[in-house]
Amino acid sequence: MAHGHLRHLVAGNWKMNGLRASTGVLETVIEGHDAELAARVDLMVCPPATLIGAFAAKADGSTIAIGGQDCRAEPSGSFTGDIAAEMIADAGGSAVIVGHSERRTLHGESDADVRAKAEAAWRAGLLPIVCVGETREERDGGRALAVVVRQIAGSLPDALPGDVVVAYEPVWAIGTGLTPTVADVAEMHGAIRRQLIERYGEAGGSIRLLYGGSVKPANAAELMAVAHVNGALVGGASLVADDFLAIARACGV
Repeated sequence: MAHGHLRHLVAGNWKMNGLRASTGVLETVIEGHDAELAARVDLMVCPPATLIGAFAAKADGSTIAIGGQDCRAEPSGSFTGDIAAEMIADAGGSAVIVGHSERRTLHGESDADVRAKAEAAWRAGLLPIVCVGETREERDGGRALAVVVRQIAGSLPDALPGDVVVAYEPVWAIGTGLTPTVADVAEMHGAIRRQLIERYGEAGGSIRLLYGGSVKPANAAELMAVAHVNGALVGGASLVADDFLAIARACGV
């Protein structure tokens, strides 16, 4: 396997879900990430900002990482309601998702915005998970590859100051129940990998590429076996501990 040397990462994006009572889900995930599973798969939970501190405290000493769902590019200032990367790190987070399609669509974030957020994450000592992906309209118009190549070019700096994870999420597959074919995923991940190697040389071969978009226990094994798929960014299924763990177990086998 060409991608066998990269440890799989399964990151759960809770989106705008979860109250303090949800800590039980995290506890079950921590218990389920036993030595055998932890030996081959990294697990991360990205709860709403209100829970990062509590989740980081609960996960302290475990093998589960905690991340944020977004950050602002600036380190501080008059940006009511926004959260700086430093704040996520201060609360105990070790990573942050940037450029999720919901941010790009609902908040009009551009590739340049996403790149600035990734750079803020590195400055704060966080691992940025940079999301890219095409809409149904773009795919139907035959532009899927061009769109994703453009997003990667604009959302990542020319020189990588640290580790980065790239998540490919076909926007049309998020929460719709539609899943791309294995051939679609292989084509997109292969193209992303080629572009990263072209741009960053050997380092581009060691950037983990996650697949996101209606990942669930029923399709995880098939998706995770695709070349250049090094894990998953999981939405709804990450809110159910057993489903999240089942997806993790489908990795790296």
